[in-house]
Amino acid sequence: MRIEVKGRNTPVTDELREHVVRRFSGMGRQVSPLALLEVELSAERNPAISDAQIAEATLYLKGVTLRAQDRARDLKHAVNLCEQELARQVKRHREKRRGRRKVGTETIRSGGPEELGGGVSPAL
Repeated sequence: MRIEVKGRNTPVTDELREHVVRRFSGMGRQVSPLALLEVELSAERNPAISDAQIAEATLYLKGVTLRAQDRARDLKHAVNLCEQELARQVKRHREKRRGRRKVGTETIRSGGPEELGGGVSPAL
């Protein structure tokens, strides 16, 4: 997975770039190597806004685009929240694609009439 880190109204330091790559690298094992992740970091300039640091992540997969945006007082914390939200979306997307959603364990594991009472079929 390719990771691009962009900054808007804020400089992106090497330490911040390494933090983003470290946080999102685990997600790279779950998606295609051709996937593109764009992380945009920005800061609100209004002093009245307490959670002024914003992290936006956009993951481009084959046929679908996943997005997450979070705010916090600290930019690293915003990145962590954004990663957790995007990881949840990736997990849900993978389950959907593989068709392994649990509909109900009773319908899958229940047997025939022999389990209901000695081979006697139930009355309809």
